[in-house]
Amino acid sequence: MIGVKRDQADGLRALAGLESNAGLRVFAVVGGRTGVGKTCSVINLAAALAKTGKHVLILDENPRHKDVNTNLGLSARYDLLHVINRDKTLEQVITQGLEGVKVLTVMRGIHSLTKLTLAEQERLVESFSELSRSIDVVLIDTAMGKASRVVPLILASQQVLIVLSGSGKAITDAYALIKLISQEYARRDFLVLVNKVKSESEARDIFENVAGVAQKNLSVRLEWLGCMLFDEKLQRSSQLCQPVVETFPASGSATGYRQLAEKLMQSDGRWMDNDGVENFMRRLIRTSHLDTAEFTV
Repeated sequence: MIGVKRDQADGLRALAGLESNAGLRVFAVVGGRTGVGKTCSVINLAAALAKTGKHVLILDENPRHKDVNTNLGLSARYDLLHVINRDKTLEQVITQGLEGVKVLTVMRGIHSLTKLTLAEQERLVESFSELSRSIDVVLIDTAMGKASRVVPLILASQQVLIVLSGSGKAITDAYALIKLISQEYARRDFLVLVNKVKSESEARDIFENVAGVAQKNLSVRLEWLGCMLFDEKLQRSSQLCQPVVETFPASGSATGYRQLAEKLMQSDGRWMDNDGVENFMRRLIRTSHLDTAEFTV
């Protein structure tokens, strides 16, 4: 009983600490290859954060056939490009399938940012300023491949979460991205979630191997966020187009995602007390001009 009370007290102190920082938290979530569970992780982290009272915006860079909305059983008729072209308002293009979670499809819009005039840039930033009043956390579900703008999205974010699996190709691709971001753009800190493993010891081995090589060769710091074990309930919830914290809240994976969400908010990052979604958009417009043609995994 004493241990339970101590855990509850620690949790309350952690939540109190989070409330004291009113600034926006922006995480770019990346994965080396399809199949590592990146989008599933984004959805479940967002749902777990929403359960704690956080208001979450998911920026979805994925193509429509495998995007966040599709995984939630939703369909987005409009995207960020419609806002940029002034065909729709930001409110009209955002979807909301979960309480406390909004989703904005951004792939086409991000590709057009470099073509905006100064007036168009300011108009876009202003459209996001209203959203800042109601958003605490931004999770960016980045895509990979030639169509992705993963580098500008990472550089505009305050922290990067890398989702790894035990696949050798996924590890190789993730390492290549860390190398590019650290050597070309001086980013030195990354969070790591090891996904789809049978045990925590297996996940720890994967993390220690990658972290050791990265620290030795790239002089970067990888921070262990945690791991997600194989869970039938998680797979079933994905088939039901629902986050596991909603469908099976007592399952091991639901508990895991709640713990991961708490650790995510307690992690180190480039946090700014007065940051907002409009400031993130300003950073993204600036970083969108960087040439990312050399990274195409």
